[in-house]
Formats: sequence, structure tokens, C-alpha cells
Amino acid sequence: MNTLKILITGGAGFIGSHVVRRFVNKYPNYEIYNLDALTYAGNLENLRDVEGAANYHFIKGDIKDIPFINSIFEKHQFDAVIHLAAESHVDRSITEPNAFIETNVLGTANLLNAFRSIWKDHFEGKQFYHISTDEVYGSLGETGLFTEETPYDPQSPYAASKAASDHLVRAYGNTYKLPFKISNCSNNYGPNQFPEKLLPLFIHNIKNQKSLPVYGDGKYTRDWLHVIDHASAIDTIFHSGKNTETYNIGGLNEWTNIDLIQLLCEQMDEKLKSPKGTAAQLITFVKDRAGHDKRYAIDASKIERELGWKPKMTFEEGLSQTIDWYLENTDWLVNVTSGAYQAYYQKMYEGR
Repeated sequence: MNTLKILITGGAGFIGSHVVRRFVNKYPNYEIYNLDALTYAGNLENLRDVEGAANYHFIKGDIKDIPFINSIFEKHQFDAVIHLAAESHVDRSITEPNAFIETNVLGTANLLNAFRSIWKDHFEGKQFYHISTDEVYGSLGETGLFTEETPYDPQSPYAASKAASDHLVRAYGNTYKLPFKISNCSNNYGPNQFPEKLLPLFIHNIKNQKSLPVYGDGKYTRDWLHVIDHASAIDTIFHSGKNTETYNIGGLNEWTNIDLIQLLCEQMDEKLKSPKGTAAQLITFVKDRAGHDKRYAIDASKIERELGWKPKMTFEEGLSQTIDWYLENTDWLVNVTSGAYQAYYQKMYEGR
């Protein structure tokens, strides 16, 4: 197997840390470089188990910093980029849209330009793999699925910024023949997720007897994918996917928010040995957010048909394991919930 130098951006974040761990452990002949700015969602505690590996290297830096990005590409001559670094929380994008444009659009352009520069448009054996989201497609009605041919219709600043970055990657492929792959995934869940997202937030709140803020009527529907399944899909696409192709990655697992929360409450009552119905009493319906898409659902038949990948984790099993992880790693949760995060939480939820 060839030796590759792979830059994984956002590798200290939720999905990125699972991708870094998988590549470090599975491919000891690869040199894995984890680039992360270590903002609120990036946490090196996510990678303590691999930080001493001989083929793992951490680089602290921001993809918005053009001279810095150019310098590390020049120094390390990366053969491939797996680009996960992004601002990703929809609520935050509504209050701070420019931060999403700067990181997700301009940051992606900086990486593309640096990759082009070091290889002088001679890209044999090289790869730029861009990780995106199903939110670029907009919202579905009660039926239908997002396919790789679904027209883009982003409804939030976050989704628009990811759609723009997808278009940039494809444009560089068309204009400069830069070899790229793109994947669009559904909602991820699992260990190490920053607690602004639904599952870790609600697990933390139930344990601490705090309210569970549910937007609108709670009937918003999402397809849920375990992060370890997502990391395996990324591995499969990186090694076996076709150049210039897009692959949708889904969990084949649709839940309305309120049904998901009810299941979570039931499992939490059982694990905390609370009377049945205790956690559900914490559910509080709050004012809906702007630009809230009603339903996302992924058609993942292409990646199964062409690359043989499909998710392995059932949702009930994955949810139980996820709850156990957060209950067993309370120190991790305390460490990542900084004062800045608490102020953000109060602004977003407690004032509604």
C-alpha cells in the first residue's frame, strides 16, 4: 500500500476526530495531519487515544489564514485533503452568518488554492475530498428522498455556505482539473459531539433536570447516521470512490424530533433508574427557528450499489451506546461546556 500524506481539516471536531482515529489506526503507513483551529467545537481530548501514534501529527491553525495555509501545504506537500473543517450549527449561522461564509466558503477556497499551488495542476495520485451536508438540498415534503441529482435549495446561512463550498470544489474540478470527491451526509450522532447539538444537549439536560427545548411542534424529520458509520463511509469513498463523483451518505433511519426525544427520554429513565415518564416531563416547546427545514431524508443507494457501503449500526443500539458514552464521560462534557458556550446557550434557548 502506498504511503500518503493526508491533511484532515477539522480533525479535532466531532466527525473529524472519528475520521482521524480510523485513518491513524487502520493505515499505519499513512502520515495523518490533523489541522484544527481548536475553536469551541474542536477538542484534542477527542483524540487522546491516538495522540502518541507515530503516524499522527497535529497542526493548530485556521483555514481562513491564507499565509499559514500556504505555508503548511508548501512544507508538507500533502497528497490528499479530507476537508471537514466547518462552522456547522444552523442556529449559530442565523445569529452569526458571516462567520459561516468566512470559514465554509473562503476557508474552502484557501485550501483549494493551496492544493493547486503545490501540485502546479499536476494531480496524478492526488485527491481533494470535501465533506458536505444534506442541508444543501433544502427541505422535503412528506415523501421522497434526496439523491445526488437533487437540485440545491439551501434554506439557512449554514446550508448556503456549504452549498457554496460544494460549488467551489466542483468549479475547481471543472476549471483546473483538480481531482475531487464530495459526500453529503445526514444528521450525525455518537460520542464526542459538541453539546449544542440535540442528543448530547438533551442527555446533559435530562441528567441535570433542565428543560428540553423542542422547536415548534417537534414534527421536523431527520435521517440519523452514527458517526462511526459515517467515518467508515468516508474511508470507503476516499479509497474506492470515483473522481468528480458525489455520494450521499445516510443512515436509512428517519425520526421526527419529538419521537426521537421520546425514545431518548425512555432510555434515559431506564439508565438513570428514574420513574417512567420523568425525563419526558422536561420537554418544553419553544418558538420555532427561522428557515427551519421540515424534512431531510437521504437516498444512499448509490454508495451501496457502487461501493458496497451501508450503515451497520441500528438506531436503537447506537442511541443506547451514545447515551452510555455521555453518562460515562461527564468530565469530557464539563470541559467542553465553557463559559462562552453557556452564554450562547442562554441566548439561543433560555430567552425564548
